[in-house]
Amino acid sequence: MEHTQIAIVILNWNGEKLLPTFLPSVIKYSQAEGVEVIVADNGSTDRSMALLEEQFPEVTRLQLPTNYGFARGYNEALKQIDAKYYILLNSDVEVTEGWLKPLISIMEKDNTVAAVQPKILSWHKKDEFEYGGAAGGFIDKLGFPFCRGRVLNVVEQDLGQYNDEANIFWASGACFAVRASLYHKTGGFDSDFWAHMEEIDLCWRLKNFGYQIRYTPYSQVYHLGGGSLPYNNPRKLFLNFRNSLFMLYKNCPPNRLFKVLIGRMMLDGIAAFKLLAEGNLKGISAVFKAHAALYKNWTRLKAKRRKLKTEATPQWHDEILCKSLIWKFYIQKKKNFTELIK
Repeated sequence: MEHTQIAIVILNWNGEKLLPTFLPSVIKYSQAEGVEVIVADNGSTDRSMALLEEQFPEVTRLQLPTNYGFARGYNEALKQIDAKYYILLNSDVEVTEGWLKPLISIMEKDNTVAAVQPKILSWHKKDEFEYGGAAGGFIDKLGFPFCRGRVLNVVEQDLGQYNDEANIFWASGACFAVRASLYHKTGGFDSDFWAHMEEIDLCWRLKNFGYQIRYTPYSQVYHLGGGSLPYNNPRKLFLNFRNSLFMLYKNCPPNRLFKVLIGRMMLDGIAAFKLLAEGNLKGISAVFKAHAALYKNWTRLKAKRRKLKTEATPQWHDEILCKSLIWKFYIQKKKNFTELIK
């Protein structure tokens, strides 16, 4: 594809029902010189591409030969897109007027910023933050993710409490802007993740390279969310637990790695007992399969870790909560971000 300044890339898989609802806002509020809207189709089996041709001819279509999953799907698509900035956008996100400029201007003004996330609110409840990203992501000392505006399953109402620009640990894969050169320099998403937590892994690597991840409230979008798999779905549980372990092994500094992995094994065991109490036997199996996958892929992960260490020094960054999120949430009853970080 020809060079463009900003490529808004939507990875689509069987989104025939989503595209007519969400794509019009992207087209309407992204009309500017040097901006191209691209739908990369991840081997859909529905009429997604025919619908685009019929109803949205102004959108560039990019066809991938098969469903590569979220992580590799984006990697394969972005190899074919020449741009200065990528904006990765889920197919179930409604954007708002003026959403583009704040994302790009931050990176234009500060070359230490690698990626920027907007404020992500719920499409169903527009005065509440959305689970997958909210006002920017963080992790605790054992790799459990949380957000400004969402801690575990508690989602906050947007009352303007996070209307400040801030450095964050990770930007949500639902919507974020990233420098194309740095995306490729750091290897993009880890294709082995397939889906879930690949953006956290990428942001950790970007930070290890010395770059910042930023949140801005001046860009606002609404995310439908929950469009793939429900929280307790065994496949989703497996991917979240496995990919979290993969990410920790790849990126943890040497002086913390052993303690972190031991701590995760203990808490994941507790999670398995919780699933047992809920009668979710397939969920328990998913947790154990996730840990088995860690050992099965140990040699492969070790090679990745060794390669990453030659490129950048693994670090424990300021945006990592040096406490246990699980302890603070369930024992100390810290249910929102402000309480959590005090």
